[in-house]
Amino acid sequence: MKADLHVHSDHSGDGRQSLEDILRTCREIGLGALAITDHNNMDCYPSVAEDIMILPGMEITTADGHVLAYLIGEPVPRGRSVDETIDLIHDQGGIAVAAHPYRWWSGLGEENVRGRKFDAVETLNSRSMGLGNRRAARLARSIGVSEVGGSDAHVTAHIGRAWTVFPDDCQNAEDMVKAIRTGATSAEGRGRGIGQTIAYGTKSIARWAGRGFKRL
Repeated sequence: MKADLHVHSDHSGDGRQSLEDILRTCREIGLGALAITDHNNMDCYPSVAEDIMILPGMEITTADGHVLAYLIGEPVPRGRSVDETIDLIHDQGGIAVAAHPYRWWSGLGEENVRGRKFDAVETLNSRSMGLGNRRAARLARSIGVSEVGGSDAHVTAHIGRAWTVFPDDCQNAEDMVKAIRTGATSAEGRGRGIGQTIAYGTKSIARWAGRGFKRL
């Protein structure tokens, strides 16, 4: 089963797609499961969606970069340390994933991943360059945690460009989390080319400056 575990809706500060658009696109391209991971909120979450499994999640801005949380019921506050953020996720019974760790303006960097209680590393993000994704995969394998993938889509055209492969017998969000915890997942898809990265980086830096150099 293919699942896109990193999708932003129009409830993210930089997302442009509605929940209805996201679900329609997921059905059109044949995804079996979805996680909407808006920045620092869970305002755009369906309790159920016909034909698509929903894994509750969010992307949390820590003091040192972004962390993905899955199977949580309440938002985790932003701005905390990496360790405190992981603990708050685990306190809810969720799992903590290091998001695009080598992205320089929002990734945690290797030093903030090693030695911490992450359950997985995002090793294929369609908005990261191939080198960053390959380094993330090596990092996950070196510290012995699972690999997950997601598009990091902010528009519907990008949904499903990267994904996580789950065992076909997964029936619900709890099964998906068990598969991640036991190392039964893999990440597939494609990253971004250098031309796209330069264009995106320029736009992102301009937006970052416009926010007073604050992370989303």
